[in-house]
Amino acid sequence: MHSHLHTPYNINCEEIMTALDECHARGFIHKALGNCNDIKRDVNRCLAGERYERAKRNRNDAREKRKRIEKIWADERAAATGVSAADSTTTTVATATAGGEKQ
Repeated sequence: MHSHLHTPYNINCEEIMTALDECHARGFIHKALGNCNDIKRDVNRCLAGERYERAKRNRNDAREKRKRIEKIWADERAAATGVSAADSTTTTVATATAGGEKQ
């Protein structure tokens, strides 16, 4: 059985998880004979889908945060060298393309 199934992260799977709990409540023999296996697979599928969506959101948030941080770094570099941020970005891309290295 999954630990902590009924959490806010899994709210979309609540109905299926409740059905699994009810199936398990019918008794050990009912569960041992595999009568709950289809519901269990549905729960696993639902939880995996929720986990995938959560990971995708986290990845996208991390990418956005990284873009903001890199912009701040570029602005700081530009301020230190006296070049505007747009020129600095263009120079960095041109250098990376010409030199074959990513800066």
